[in-house]
Amino acid sequence: MTRLTPDLRDRAFRWIADDVDPDSRAELQQVVAGAMGGVPGAVDDLADRMGGPLTFGTAGLRGPVRAGPNGMNRAVVVRTTAGVAEWLVRQGHAGGVVVVGRDARHGSEAFSRDAAGVLAAAGFDVRVLAQPLPTPVLAFAVRSLGAVAGVQITASHNPPQDNGYKLYLDGGAQIVPPADREIEAAIAAAFPAVSVPLASGWTTADLLQSYLDTVVAVPRGTARVLKVAATALHGVGAGPLSMALHEAGFTDVNLVAEQSVPDPDFPTVGFPNPEEPGATDLLLAKASEVDADIAVALDPDADRCAVGVPTPSGWRMLTGDETGALLAEHILSTTTAVNPLVANTIVSSSLLESIATAHGARYAATLTGFKWLVRAGDGLVYAYEEALGHCVDPTHVTDKDGISAAVLLCDLAATLRAQDHTLLDALDALYTRHGVHLTRQISLRVSDLAAIPALMRGLRATPPPSFAGIPVTAEDLLPAADVLRYTGEGVRVLVRPSGTEPKIKAYLETSATGDLSTARTTASDRLDRVAEEITALFGA
Repeated sequence: MTRLTPDLRDRAFRWIADDVDPDSRAELQQVVAGAMGGVPGAVDDLADRMGGPLTFGTAGLRGPVRAGPNGMNRAVVVRTTAGVAEWLVRQGHAGGVVVVGRDARHGSEAFSRDAAGVLAAAGFDVRVLAQPLPTPVLAFAVRSLGAVAGVQITASHNPPQDNGYKLYLDGGAQIVPPADREIEAAIAAAFPAVSVPLASGWTTADLLQSYLDTVVAVPRGTARVLKVAATALHGVGAGPLSMALHEAGFTDVNLVAEQSVPDPDFPTVGFPNPEEPGATDLLLAKASEVDADIAVALDPDADRCAVGVPTPSGWRMLTGDETGALLAEHILSTTTAVNPLVANTIVSSSLLESIATAHGARYAATLTGFKWLVRAGDGLVYAYEEALGHCVDPTHVTDKDGISAAVLLCDLAATLRAQDHTLLDALDALYTRHGVHLTRQISLRVSDLAAIPALMRGLRATPPPSFAGIPVTAEDLLPAADVLRYTGEGVRVLVRPSGTEPKIKAYLETSATGDLSTARTTASDRLDRVAEEITALFGA
């Protein structure tokens, strides 16, 4: 049995003494008492809680809502915000506008109030969004108000027990290195939570309608006959999405009632991520029930958008790459921008480059994450990542935005419907012009984190010479990114450790040209073979 050391006990007592929240103090006291009394598992629980702090990365903080430095709680939020405030002052932003928003997860209201209080006490002009709202509204508000920063309390599509703290800088984009490390150092140097001043001098900001006004202007076409099924997966997006669609002229919107009211327990889904198997089952059932033309799923903070389409064999969800290709073609076919730029990440489909070339547009591939995509270059008109993130209006939201993407997808679907075509028809047309491009992700979850660098070392030492019988060239993207890339004729594989989970991930792409049916079969068979080989390499 693991023993309670004096050091662990004393660190826990010091944290309890410095905690600002009586409920968290009582929670941690109970864990300490269990550890001291020999309750099975209590010492390991205490060690995990005290094993932090949570790492402040380029996506901010994210972790379980619980007492202790290695969790999301009021004391952690207070100290984090104190560090952020100190960093902003050092950057010359003292007294500037800072916007604070939140979703509807456990703890979000208290955490947003504490963040606002610390910033107000530090002399900033704090604007708190009036209600739980999607993350894109916060990103819009930062840009619209000319704020020096924005804080959104959200854990996006994480499990119900988690919450998080996402930081945006002036211009409304997420932070990039070295700001994350500098802020983390400022947080580490912050006073104990009980010693951090809080004030109530902030104002309430209602920017939802201003945001919706920009979303309504996104569509390119005029057709509006479309039956939509939609879900927000118990998050904060149902109301804003419904409002946006109606104001844009799409009035036949059928929400999944069981998932339309924010609920931090996410009772109908095991994992509130549209990418996860089963997460969109209720949506597709609703789409079938109402004979919809399109099905739309937002993740809980509504910055991601997944799309379902009817097929002869039933409804299916499009991949992020399929949706990205459709949106890129729609935007580039209608844009009036001079020398437009489109971008996706290095793990997303290469089809976007072909589409851009056909339209005389520029193309960029960035490292993973929207913090890089929205910085891809001047003239950006569209950016996406395969993980269902789409930025269709970078003028107003320099981040992924599921609501504006959903409205533009409905615009495209309605335009096609008026021509007796579907989204799948449009996708086939792209494949006919540019070749069939199919993608898939393979991931291995590990219990021992040391297994991930060991796998990466093995792949670097002995790179696979081929995939699906096709010779490939290996490329190591270090030091820019811990990514291995293998490319050959009609096949591409990228392998990297996950930045947020104990996983190693492989992103597969195969392509083939010629007769559409034959090309699809060739690409599909090739993709299955590559997936089998990657699974074997991972030892799964």
